[in-house]
Amino acid sequence: MIEIYTDGACRGNPGPGGWGVLLRHGEHHKELSGAEPHTTNNRMEMTAVIRALEALKRPVPARLYTDSKYVLQGITEWLPGWKARGWRTAQRKPVLNQDLWQQLDALAAQHRVDWQWVKGHAGNPGNERVDRLANEAIDALTARGLG
Repeated sequence: MIEIYTDGACRGNPGPGGWGVLLRHGEHHKELSGAEPHTTNNRMEMTAVIRALEALKRPVPARLYTDSKYVLQGITEWLPGWKARGWRTAQRKPVLNQDLWQQLDALAAQHRVDWQWVKGHAGNPGNERVDRLANEAIDALTARGLG
């Protein structure tokens, strides 16, 4: 079982955003991060999960921890209805971030993912680490004058 922690951050919403990922398997771990100059918090939360699943080299069982209820509810509850309604919400409006939801749906289907919600900023070491990675990515972006 691979443990995955993901987080997204945004300074302003929209504004410069970053994402962080921690993948752990036994004694091995890998960290990933990145940033975008103009985005939203939800897009960064989703991007973190997408990048984490893209980093898996083959189909594996994974336990993925996120502090984003948007990501968790989207993938475990809302997605089947959106797809059945042609990517429309229950109110018949277009699904926000459809491009990322489609990527996430395709990637998640390749693995056995156990989706777990973890409270953010509550002292969970994995969640705290990915929060730092996301914010450091924003710092690096803004230091280059891009955020």
